[in-house]
Amino acid sequence: MQAVILAGGKGTRLRPLTVYTPKPIVPVINRPFLLYQIEILRRAGITDITLSLSYQPDKIEMVLGDGSDYGVNLRFITEPAPLGTGGAYRFAADEIRETTVVLNGDILTDIDIAAVLDLHKAKDSEATLVLAPVQDPSRYGLVETAEGGEILRFLEKPKPEDLSEITVNTINAGIYVLEPTILDLIKIGENHSFEYEVFPKILEQKKRFFAYIMNGEYWRDIGTPASYLEAHHDFLDGTIKGFDIDRTGNSDIATAAIVDAASVIGEGCVIKPNAHITNSVIGPGVHVEEKAVVENSIIWSHTRIATAAEIRDAIVGRSCHIGRNAIVTSGTVLGDKTTLTDYTKV
Repeated sequence: MQAVILAGGKGTRLRPLTVYTPKPIVPVINRPFLLYQIEILRRAGITDITLSLSYQPDKIEMVLGDGSDYGVNLRFITEPAPLGTGGAYRFAADEIRETTVVLNGDILTDIDIAAVLDLHKAKDSEATLVLAPVQDPSRYGLVETAEGGEILRFLEKPKPEDLSEITVNTINAGIYVLEPTILDLIKIGENHSFEYEVFPKILEQKKRFFAYIMNGEYWRDIGTPASYLEAHHDFLDGTIKGFDIDRTGNSDIATAAIVDAASVIGEGCVIKPNAHITNSVIGPGVHVEEKAVVENSIIWSHTRIATAAEIRDAIVGRSCHIGRNAIVTSGTVLGDKTTLTDYTKV
């Protein structure tokens, strides 16, 4: 059994956080994001994993190494040019002639991959697509299935006037199980999309194509700052389960500092007296000075937050300096090495 993670995107929607840090390794609860995908694959007994890369591949390989620290074997393939989701899979899996699990590189989930594989085998499927139910189907392209789980068709994002007739609420979750026969539908070296080319071709050729519909499992696309921040809140409040969280590293936290039980403090931090940290994730090496307030926020590593500064519902990148009495308001996203002078409000 093999796996391919499609991690070649530039993370444009996550900018400025991804200017210097490729999206696959942005920190989530102070761990590179891809480690969560690697973990769910390893739980299912899949240890041979190929990463299909494009943007800043050397940084990703340097952070993850050969995978031995995580109990897997990692292989890195860099696209010669953007190939789309289907083309990247074809390029990365060219020599693989066995069942392959494919994941989009921006999906955070606690799904049991073994359960998806069991359904794939039970249905004798050539392609199995994981679907996620959504509350508001008006925002997405939808996937319609038959009673027995066969995929019937892919629907474009519905127009407002068509919503009353829509009875489907399942979307492509970016997780696939594919047999080698699917490779033969994609020309190597050409740009192909799973959604617009490969999947319609599977339907046209009447191959066995089934859905695994998520029921209670966690799923989120972390591709925007708002969703990335919300993913952290889901970890902190226990919505996403099954992953170990180290809430307090080896840090210097003053007795008079107030750090609530939900927050996560990375290694080597300094939290001064009367600082308040609530429902937040503080990266390694961060200094929080006296009377500073960090609430519902993510602070990346080696940032300094000066006396009486306030940060709420925001994301602050790596090695930033937030000046005395500065105020960072809800929805703000600061890229790496940003400096806010004293009393600034953003």
